[in-house]
Amino acid sequence: MKKILILLLGVFLITGCNDMMNTPTRRVEEYLGKYQILDSSVLTELDTVVDNSDYSEEYKEEYKELMIKQYQNLSYKIKNEQTNGDTASVIVELEVFDYNNALSEAEDYIEDHSGEFTSDDKETREEKIDHYKINAMKETTDKASYTITFSLVKDNKKWVLEEIKDSDLEKIHGLYED
Repeated sequence: MKKILILLLGVFLITGCNDMMNTPTRRVEEYLGKYQILDSSVLTELDTVVDNSDYSEEYKEEYKELMIKQYQNLSYKIKNEQTNGDTASVIVELEVFDYNNALSEAEDYIEDHSGEFTSDDKETREEKIDHYKINAMKETTDKASYTITFSLVKDNKKWVLEEIKDSDLEKIHGLYED
């Protein structure tokens, strides 16, 4: 009799714990946590982003390292969760390195000091510009705060994140322009 009681209690606890882990907030925490721990799916997406970036081959690896640094230093606070039947929204305040501001200031400098970036060889000019931008991002310690509202739907009793908007991904990367 005791074995049956223990078995039933174990099944109840496992089922109850699974339900506690199946909340909209928990799904958002899992999603953002994948960035912080450099989950393989995040790194695969990052490889695609880096491959499609405008940076020269020489600077793509440095850009990737900057994004990894961004992910590892990402911090967030859950501000609110609202559910309405099978839909939910979770509002998160995110803090990341302000790479957007660093790049903006670098571009202003490049424009104002174009003579420093001239070259007979176009590729050399591009490399000088890439080098300057990457260094500007490396040197930034400023942080930016963004608010993201994640939308979720309940699918077969499990909360699932809806597709993340490009503007929200830019916020996670610290590249969002207001």
